[in-house]
Amino acid sequence: MRVILQRVQSSQVSVNEQVVGRIGRGLNLLIGIASTDTEAELDWMVKKCLELRVFPDRAGKFDLSVQDIGGEILAISQFTLYGDCRKGRRPSFDRAAIPDQAKYLYEAFVSKLRSSGLRVETGQFGANMQVSIENDGPVTLILEREATLSE
Repeated sequence: MRVILQRVQSSQVSVNEQVVGRIGRGLNLLIGIASTDTEAELDWMVKKCLELRVFPDRAGKFDLSVQDIGGEILAISQFTLYGDCRKGRRPSFDRAAIPDQAKYLYEAFVSKLRSSGLRVETGQFGANMQVSIENDGPVTLILEREATLSE
């Protein structure tokens, strides 16, 4: 599982020029699901996204999580995070989960995020989406959890 985590002042996602998700201060998450991903990867990633200290405290140090600040989350599925561009001129998506598996795991991921009590908005799975991000900092991190890793 791969997540591009961005600290934002605001973010929104539109489909066919209609806003389907919008948040204020919090995290914009672009979520890629691999064919090998299971609930274990979801649990680890949810915990990491909710607890990662990327917001400044009064001293300006990264010491607060999205939970600590009562922030919001915009979670957007993005299979292209598993695009392999090492060979040729067209990305290969062989490692990405098939749509049914990815949708199930993405929806489970969103459900687990929502169980935190934070406001969680989403895009529309499988749609062509336009994402507007007001990145704060900018702070952008790449999180990855492979099924073969043990931690």
